[in-house]
Amino acid sequence: MKSCGSMLGLWGQRLPSAWVLLLLPFLPLLLPAAPSPRHTSYKPVIVVHGLFDSSYSFRHLLEYINETHPGTVVTVLDLFDGRESLRPLWEQVQGFREAVVPIMAKAPRGVHLICYSQGGLVCRALLSVMDDHNVDSFISLSSPQMGQYGDTDYLKWLFPTSMRSNLYRICYSPWGQEFSICNYWHDPHHDDLYLNASSFLALINGERDHPNATAWRKNFLRVGRLVLIGGPDDGVITPWQSSFFGFYDANETVLEMEEQLVYLRDSFGLKTLLARGAIVRCPMAGISHTAWHSNRTLYETCIEPWLS
Repeated sequence: MKSCGSMLGLWGQRLPSAWVLLLLPFLPLLLPAAPSPRHTSYKPVIVVHGLFDSSYSFRHLLEYINETHPGTVVTVLDLFDGRESLRPLWEQVQGFREAVVPIMAKAPRGVHLICYSQGGLVCRALLSVMDDHNVDSFISLSSPQMGQYGDTDYLKWLFPTSMRSNLYRICYSPWGQEFSICNYWHDPHHDDLYLNASSFLALINGERDHPNATAWRKNFLRVGRLVLIGGPDDGVITPWQSSFFGFYDANETVLEMEEQLVYLRDSFGLKTLLARGAIVRCPMAGISHTAWHSNRTLYETCIEPWLS
């Protein structure tokens, strides 16, 4: 059988040029069809905001994702906005859990979590308590994963008569634990009080025994990848290395993740995740705390590569 090219050449020899011109519109019918472009389906993205935030704060991030991963279903959860973000973190975990369950149910290939600041702790708790989550990438965006110990503007607004050196008196009381900030207040000079009083961070870190510790560790290890993002110019997370599971010792010397007891004991799975190559650390200088979710360079470097 002769090819299309030889057929056309033969026709050109036998037919007048005018007839060839008349046949030109029908060439697509004679030539093989070009392969259709392959459509890439991206996993849904769920975004959880931080303290005093709302979904509006993430409009730039939403724009970036739509540009680089068109067609991605992005849900910025509009829960516990503004002052409601001061509600106890376990209450917030329950609310966000009810919101993410139906999203995950519709995504058999999994979802990605992008969780900012305080929201990173909410998401880590979600991964611990949900035995059927299908999170591929958990992207922790400037989140105090090992706690917070620093004087910041929002602390001065909330507790105007307290400084970081004596805030433990409030935070490690039953009344103080009713505020989200106190749920992850981590005073390195009062470690015993922290371990006994912390109703949230000490539990999800596995620093205090509780009956769900084994199950929570197993659930957390279902995650495909843990991406940790933060930097020295954050200005809020203190120490900034808390975004990478580093924290102060009793002398306020920062110990990195691999030196922390929660890592050495593998109390909730950090050591296991690192051993299987599932932890990505992405430090970046020059970004203040409120700019992490709007910085384009940060997005392209630390977030976009993991949104499969």
